[in-house]
Amino acid sequence: MKKIAFSIAIVALTLVISCNKYDAKGKLIKKYDELQKAAWLLGEWEKSDSLGTLKEIWTSKDDSTFIGQSYYIQNEKDTIHNEQIELMQDGEHLIYTATIKGENNDTSVPFQMTDDQDSILVFENPKHDYPQKIQYKLMKNHSLVALISGKVKGKITSESFPMTKKK
Repeated sequence: MKKIAFSIAIVALTLVISCNKYDAKGKLIKKYDELQKAAWLLGEWEKSDSLGTLKEIWTSKDDSTFIGQSYYIQNEKDTIHNEQIELMQDGEHLIYTATIKGENNDTSVPFQMTDDQDSILVFENPKHDYPQKIQYKLMKNHSLVALISGKVKGKITSESFPMTKKK
């Protein structure tokens, strides 16, 4: 009976080990499935109107992190908004971190993904002053809508930023 139990344990251990992938140096290759749900964000997104141009550019930093930059240029030369963004998978959680120069003492504000569907990503931080919620929705025709929302002085407010993907 002990031999059978030992044999089953060896087979189970072998199966677990064989399901993992390793690089040439024997280091475990991790999967970042949550981050891959946001891969459609990668690239350059833009919205231009008579007031200026909003750009958001996303690139892959490494296998667990995307980095983004969002900025708004007015009169083709004045940057009136500049935000550094990081989207990182930490364990099973996808964390969106925003750093805006001149806000929050220039410290990063984290938002955790609370919902994801085929073409919608929702990140929330109920303790942040505004916004408490950031949502990206992929639309048809290579466009997306970024929506920020939350309470300001007890009143629910939101701002919508439709953008088109640049080729």
